Amino acid sequence: MLPDYLPDGLHDVSNDRIAAVVTSLEMFERPAPRPGIAGPWKLQRLARPDLESYRALYGKMGDQWLWFSRLLMSDDQLAAIVQHPKVEVYGLETGGAFEGMLELDFRVEGEAELAFFGVGAGLIGGGAARWLMNRALEIAWARPIRRFWVHTCTLDHPSAVGFYKRSGFVPFKRQIEIEPDPRLRGLSMASRDHVPILAN
Repeated sequence: MLPDYLPDGLHDVSNDRIAAVVTSLEMFERPAPRPGIAGPWKLQRLARPDLESYRALYGKMGDQWLWFSRLLMSDDQLAAIVQHPKVEVYGLETGGAFEGMLELDFRVEGEAELAFFGVGAGLIGGGAARWLMNRALEIAWARPIRRFWVHTCTLDHPSAVGFYKRSGFVPFKRQIEIEPDPRLRGLSMASRDHVPILAN
């Protein structure tokens, strides 16, 4: 466990761990919507998603960014979240397949968490993410919430923080997260160039 603060300088991370800087962002009122780009996209609610379908979508969106937290959960742990009546999972559909993911968590009274958000590699830079964010803002602020928040990390797309800021979120906290490398725990995730596997 890390202390409350770290002194300046470099700090070793063991080869079986990965480390990331986590940035949390929030907003307290709905921002003006950013102009969207029309595209062949539809948003489909996945009410009480079955776990196999959820894991497939989560993996499809997150494998390149080493999303792993949900993949390590048991069926009961995962179902308690994604099948909860106050958690909403959506798929971004295009060409007859899901190529994006949006998950909103309303379990804390008066708040919404953008728990997971992503589009497939083929849609990055084409306006789909902005379109999906506009839908997220519409859905979240249609509820009686006071705060909408999200966190991202340096394992994610390098433009993620900037994208969230342009969408109206304001950074409020930064943390260091160190976790066992999921690729060494039996998950069949590719070794990405931006996070090389160091353990032999």
